Amino acid sequence: MHIVLLVFTLLGALGMFLYGMTLMSESLQKAAGDRLRSFLASMTSTPFKQVLTGTAITTLVQSSSATTVMVVSFVNAGLITLANAVGVIMGANVGTIPTIWITSFGFSMDISVISLPLMAIGFVMMSSKTAQSKNIGGFIIGFAMLFLGLSLMKENAEAILSDEYRDAMMAFFGYFTGYGFGSVLIFLLVGAVLTMVLQASSATMAITMLLATTGLIGFDLAAAMVIGENIGTTITANMAASVGNTSAKRAAMAHTVYNVFGAIWVLVLYHPFLKLVGFTVSAIGLSNPLSVNLSDPSAQMSLLFGIAILHTMFKLINTLILVWFIPSIVKTVTMIVKAPEGEEEEVFRLKYITGGLLSTAELSLDEAKQEITYFAELCQKGYGYIRQAINEQNPEKFAELNKKLVKYEDITDRIEFEIASYLNEVSNGDLSERSDYRIKAMYKIIGELESLGDSGEAIGRILQRKNAHNKVFDEDMLSKLNLMLDTVQTAYDAMLENLRKPYEDVNDITNAQNAEDAINSCRNRLREEHIANIENDSYNYQTGVYYMDVLAELERIGDFIINVSQAEEAVR
Repeated sequence: MHIVLLVFTLLGALGMFLYGMTLMSESLQKAAGDRLRSFLASMTSTPFKQVLTGTAITTLVQSSSATTVMVVSFVNAGLITLANAVGVIMGANVGTIPTIWITSFGFSMDISVISLPLMAIGFVMMSSKTAQSKNIGGFIIGFAMLFLGLSLMKENAEAILSDEYRDAMMAFFGYFTGYGFGSVLIFLLVGAVLTMVLQASSATMAITMLLATTGLIGFDLAAAMVIGENIGTTITANMAASVGNTSAKRAAMAHTVYNVFGAIWVLVLYHPFLKLVGFTVSAIGLSNPLSVNLSDPSAQMSLLFGIAILHTMFKLINTLILVWFIPSIVKTVTMIVKAPEGEEEEVFRLKYITGGLLSTAELSLDEAKQEITYFAELCQKGYGYIRQAINEQNPEKFAELNKKLVKYEDITDRIEFEIASYLNEVSNGDLSERSDYRIKAMYKIIGELESLGDSGEAIGRILQRKNAHNKVFDEDMLSKLNLMLDTVQTAYDAMLENLRKPYEDVNDITNAQNAEDAINSCRNRLREEHIANIENDSYNYQTGVYYMDVLAELERIGDFIINVSQAEEAVR
């Protein structure tokens, strides 16, 4: 019964370590979410910047999975290209190096003595009214829990491996350690599976360090687990991309290619590579981890530093090799992940949001932003059918155009519903105040865009009634309506220009305001001319009613359009 309690206590310590790491990562992402997005979107012009960007963000958030999922979501949203994403993913892998060193220091030094005081500081900060202080407090608590979990894991492992249980544990692991290179492959697989299950390579790395420092496995098998962990960590990005578009799936596959390639060359050069690691550890004044004696006081330090140095060298060498072959990696993943036939033809389907959240709530808003811009582009395409329908005199051709107006009204209804459903999912997560404001603005924008579809169908109904009563717009009426159509088109162009900009760049919507003023001015002038024409009996009164109804609906379209730009500007 005692051993069962010790095992569950060990698992609880692992859970504390995992939760601490997660809390650290999520708190930092909330604190710097918008800045991380801007940094990632802008710092990807060269391979060097791409790698540096991925390294910096992963070092900050202490999670390569978070960075990789962020990159996948950006590719899905079209914010960065697949080629740029590959470089950032390489940097994300390099950025895991500090995490491993933190873990090794956590095992080699008893930092847990300051964990509880740190938690006290964190809880004080979390009681603050400002979101930033709460996020920083969450990071401090997560940091403290991480080291406390490491300390408890070490203590309980030592208790389990007391004289009473050591022989049984040694016999169990000894069964898998006598197959030469086959044992290397077995422990590589163990490392990969553990990481897939725990969804955190840092937790598997902590387990590896625990097994090595307690003498259950040798350094050569610990190294195999480290390589396996790098393969296992790719599952997170591939799970995230499973609901993404083709580009997102290719970005996730690039992450897999990077780590699998690294595992292959390390396995081919396994023993020379381990000797290089051992030589490096010896060069800094510690025992060679390949031949360490656990009775030596510095043995644990040698093993811990050996694992950290191995991980560091693996990541750096792999990146230095592959950074020159980014175009080849892009071609490879493009061949592996084929685009579905007709993927771009289904205009009624969402283009960027394809099934669920790809990342944290904070980062998911970028997909929504791109989807809303695409929504607006579809509305503009529908507006082209409005122009054709107004000018079409042939009843059969008009009937076809009217069907398209009805279809596009249905499209706008469905897209509004799907984006709103996605925003509802996002809003269930922890959001910064700015992101909460962005979501409210997005609800406003999609409502206005849906109204554009309604107006298109309304104009179709007006024209249907006109045709049913055998009324025809004369050349003068059509000329004036086309003038109004051109004015509204200018407003559409201004709206799309503003939507395509990052929120930070929407400093001025004068273009949209000028277009709105022009629409109102045109409407007022045409209304006055209409009243004069009615008084002079220049055209049939009933025809004039239909003419003014169309004019009024076009002016309403202008109102919806300016509302979109105003909502976009308000987020800044």
